[in-house]
Amino acid sequence: MDSTPVPGAALPEGGGSSTDRQPPAPVDDLVSSHHELETIRGLVAYTATAGRVVLREEVVEDGVFRGSRPKAEMFVVSYVADARAGGPERPVTFAFNGGPGSSSVWLHLGLLGPRRVLMGDAGDLAPPPYGIADNAETLLAHSDLVFIDPVSTGYSRVIEGDKAADFHGYQRDVESVGEVIRLWTSRNGRWLSPKYLIGESYGTLRAGALADHLQSRYGLALNGVMLISSVLDFATGSDEGEGNDLAFVLSLPTFACMAHYHREAGGRSLAEVREDAETFALGDYARALLAGHRLPESERREVVEHLARLTGLGTDYLERVGLRVESHRFFREVLRDRGLVIGRLDGRFTGHEADDAGERPTVDPSYSAIHGPYAAGFNHYVRGELGYENDLPYEILTDRVQPWSYKEFEGRYVNVADRLAAAMRANPHLRVHIAAGYYDGATPYFAAEHTVNHLRLPAALRDNVEFRYYEAGHMMYVHEPSRLRQSEHLGSFVS
Repeated sequence: MDSTPVPGAALPEGGGSSTDRQPPAPVDDLVSSHHELETIRGLVAYTATAGRVVLREEVVEDGVFRGSRPKAEMFVVSYVADARAGGPERPVTFAFNGGPGSSSVWLHLGLLGPRRVLMGDAGDLAPPPYGIADNAETLLAHSDLVFIDPVSTGYSRVIEGDKAADFHGYQRDVESVGEVIRLWTSRNGRWLSPKYLIGESYGTLRAGALADHLQSRYGLALNGVMLISSVLDFATGSDEGEGNDLAFVLSLPTFACMAHYHREAGGRSLAEVREDAETFALGDYARALLAGHRLPESERREVVEHLARLTGLGTDYLERVGLRVESHRFFREVLRDRGLVIGRLDGRFTGHEADDAGERPTVDPSYSAIHGPYAAGFNHYVRGELGYENDLPYEILTDRVQPWSYKEFEGRYVNVADRLAAAMRANPHLRVHIAAGYYDGATPYFAAEHTVNHLRLPAALRDNVEFRYYEAGHMMYVHEPSRLRQSEHLGSFVS
């Protein structure tokens, strides 16, 4: 979507004549409020602005510009420190989560924003109605913040009469989020500010593509991209279906970390288990998968026994699945003897199923643990503290965006690593920060490493990418020690 706001040039919604009765033209409904927060870097006074921004699409007929038409209203929450805190030179960070179908609430109230959810952690969850508190470690201490909810998430919606499905796909999503970033940068006079993106999960794929899109389409060059629980290449994590052994290899170290967390077999440290699993994954395990029936039986038996030690799964089970353990099967199988299923987003969490004989989980206990606290926290916060009121349901994580269109990748795996590499080659000052949780079964850390190790970058630019690791899961900030460390790492990156 190539959108440009043109004051006074709006066409009647729906394409009718100007004499037709039309609903009122949508307008931005932003609400601002002023706050102060004592952060780890001292007192920060800031303005919070929440509301929906109208995106408009240019209309050209027979080569003639006819004006613009509203297409969507996208919900944005921004935090801008007082001018004395840095002015135009102060960095600004644009943040979003993934899904597809997720609002930005997780990064907003879990890690980056000036307020954060209080929910407890695995094994010690707080009961409803939960709570929120000041976030002294907020990234606002280092950078202004803009949280963006893609169309159909949060309060973001298409204009009445338009098709939401038009925005439910890879390219239109990149363009619409990119347009919000361009509009905010222009309207707030921030073209000369250092600019960063931070995305989580599918949001990392969006961020990788956006780095290239913003630069090539608008000349909006970034200083950095922060990828939380990164997935840039779907081939590294697609372990359901035939013919992709790569995903099994790259998931194994995560399975080993999860099994170690719950079983602590052999008294080894997490670091020792990781080193063993990574070496085995790239060595004997990868060779066994590639060799197939050519592998001598004696070697196969050694591989099965090593795999069993790392994963906590029985040798008979591993033989039955042909050494290839799909992630959803693993989450169901590893603690079956205890009647428990472990979390996909965070393997430290456990839960119960109605059917103890099921093959795959029907729920993710780690998502069940975080959904309620974040929903309660945001719905209170947006009205009670930001002063924004909207009777629409705030869509935390919705399946309304499905089916998500990847038509640009028809016949191949979705992969934006090439676009991120292109942005880095064109802008050699662009730095990339990647955060990974050892217990994240949705975006395994070893898969992210594999993708980075195959970026088409000259040797001089490879040091522009840094990794940080945490003993937690997909939303590593729900683990308090990880949240504190991660806040420090992100603050250093944008500073």
